[in-house]
Amino acid sequence: MKKHLYVFILAITTWSSAVAQSTSPYSTSFKVDAPITVAGAGLSGLGLYLMQQKDAFTETEARALRKEDVNSFDRFSAGNHSQSAKSVSDVMLYSSLATPALLLFDADIRSNGGQMAALYLESMAITGALFTLSSAAFPRARPLTYSPEVEVGEKMRANSQNSFYAGHTAAVTTITFFTAKVFHDYNPDSPARPFVWAGAAIVPAAVGYLRLEAGKHFLSDNLIGYGVGAAVGILVPQLHKKGNNSGISLAPSVIPVPGKNVEGVALQYKF
Repeated sequence: MKKHLYVFILAITTWSSAVAQSTSPYSTSFKVDAPITVAGAGLSGLGLYLMQQKDAFTETEARALRKEDVNSFDRFSAGNHSQSAKSVSDVMLYSSLATPALLLFDADIRSNGGQMAALYLESMAITGALFTLSSAAFPRARPLTYSPEVEVGEKMRANSQNSFYAGHTAAVTTITFFTAKVFHDYNPDSPARPFVWAGAAIVPAAVGYLRLEAGKHFLSDNLIGYGVGAAVGILVPQLHKKGNNSGISLAPSVIPVPGKNVEGVALQYKF
């Protein structure tokens, strides 16, 4: 399965390099973007595997959980457990995956559809890697584990310790902010830009609220997920923007290693 995924990613990035037109505000490179996307996908898979290997609570530990053990900032949501909120948040996540397709109504974006798809895949791969590896490294009991109404068997699952940080929120924020950023860059004079950005901000905030009500994540988890998703959704297109004057760039680099030079990718910041 992973092999087919990597082949698909490589095909998309190759296509993007071949069909990108002069109308695009972005510059992509197969040599740079394909390794980043493949590495992100691979690290996401590794992180997911490590998340599943967490040590679950014993029955004694699960029964000993108390709201008072949660920090004061997050304590108000400890014990939340809404199945309907979880279901709606899942629907919003999966339906949002197609959101960037709305950009194809723009003729200029549509003519560079391969390039946009490559940037989208790269953004999601990075967000996936950051989320899964962070969640694997920092176990945190979900708010629902503090509810007396939740069966102890549910609390003893490894998944019950995946509160940090909010993956749904991070993913949806990446998607909506990526979409808004691409629209923004292709349409610098559009009066619709404030409304596009407002929508991009509101949708993942709603997902975060639902995850809070569902007892899947605390407020701090959602805030971090929102921040990470927004950063990735904006920065990936910005780093590829032609004439990028932010001082930040991705570029091929030769890394000196004793006895040989290794080609790689460097994240650079120019003062």
